Amino acid sequence: MSANSQLTVAVHALCWLEYARRTGRPALTSAEIADSLASHPVLVRRTLAPLRDHGLLEVTGRGPGAGWRLARPAAAVTLADLHAALAEPVPFDLHPHEPKQTCPVGYGIRPVLSEAYADVQSAISATLATRSVADILDATLTEHPLPAS
Repeated sequence: MSANSQLTVAVHALCWLEYARRTGRPALTSAEIADSLASHPVLVRRTLAPLRDHGLLEVTGRGPGAGWRLARPAAAVTLADLHAALAEPVPFDLHPHEPKQTCPVGYGIRPVLSEAYADVQSAISATLATRSVADILDATLTEHPLPAS
């Protein structure tokens, strides 16, 4: 079972958009974003569309030359905003079917795990809310600069 990387792709794309804005490029095409991700423009558009629908991104122009840009300052877009817009799945889920109800563990485990998993989700949401796209970009550029060529 692999982890969902949609949030990571979205954060990377928005950091790249913010970096471009800071260096004089107000918008980037899906192909330009995909190049940074070593991905495909269609996959980029699929990931970014829900962010556009939630007012986090804007599309500039139409057709092949259309571009993406942040709809608000990068410091005002938290990772929790992205997580919510992407409707990311919860990290853990209960049994795919009801456990045996005559078993002492099967009978009571679901409500106990539900509470524990809710605590995990709350911690994730709280942590994501403390970091903005600007924070991630600034840390990336400061702590892991591109080596000089």
